[in-house]
Amino acid sequence: MTGKYSYTKRILYAIVFFSNTPYTWRGAVVFVQNSVSREGWIALWRGNSATMARIIPYAAIQFTAHEQWKRLLGVDTPHTAQEAPFRHLIAGSLAGVTSQSATYPLDLARARMAVADYRSLRAVFVRILREEGAVTLYRGYGATVLGVIPYAGVSFFTYDSLKHWHLDYAGTAPHGFTNVLFGGIAGALGQTSSYPLDIVRRRMQTAKRAPDGTYPYPAILPTLAHIYRTEGWRAFVKGLSINWIKGPIAVGISFATYDQIKTTLREIALTFSSLRENL
Repeated sequence: MTGKYSYTKRILYAIVFFSNTPYTWRGAVVFVQNSVSREGWIALWRGNSATMARIIPYAAIQFTAHEQWKRLLGVDTPHTAQEAPFRHLIAGSLAGVTSQSATYPLDLARARMAVADYRSLRAVFVRILREEGAVTLYRGYGATVLGVIPYAGVSFFTYDSLKHWHLDYAGTAPHGFTNVLFGGIAGALGQTSSYPLDIVRRRMQTAKRAPDGTYPYPAILPTLAHIYRTEGWRAFVKGLSINWIKGPIAVGISFATYDQIKTTLREIALTFSSLRENL
């Protein structure tokens, strides 16, 4: 598996998270057009294997954890979820913390690959362990957890709430494009609620260690102060507009796909159970 990121992805990543250049939609579109003309459309998906290596276990753990946390907190039905909205919100946050904690080194490796040339994910881990030590694999973890608490909590809470309201008013459970739409709304709200901490997380993950062993972004508060002092408050929402497209699409498809697969598997299980009873 090759995890090398394209030049286009690395530069876009740097523009959004690190550059002092003012971010504009027009500039982003022109940049992508120029990159495609130089490298071709396939370049926009180069390095996707590295993203999949992280997102597959992350999503699997998150959805599984969400179901378990809802059950443990007693909000695993539409009625109980509506009666205890705070516990419902907490269930989503705990699911995000669980999955992020289990896969964080992969997230850090993916961030490093976006700003530097590495042949594979393995090369990232080998270099980090050799040059910076195992503890570096969890640099930025605190900012990530603080960010994933509102992100996952708001996303799951919004998505489930919209489905429950649809069931109440329409009399049927939503499906198909409606679930994608609800997931998109949830993703947009979740992304917005946690975006400033996402900026901090990326800065801490990709910071290069100085010769004396220190980092330019040692902790959350100093990083927040440094960004605000050198770049102003707009730096904390830089690139958010483009994430309002990417995030909602990704979350919408993810939530809708999960629901469809869960429904299909439940129907298959019920069918087999009925067949066994009739034999």
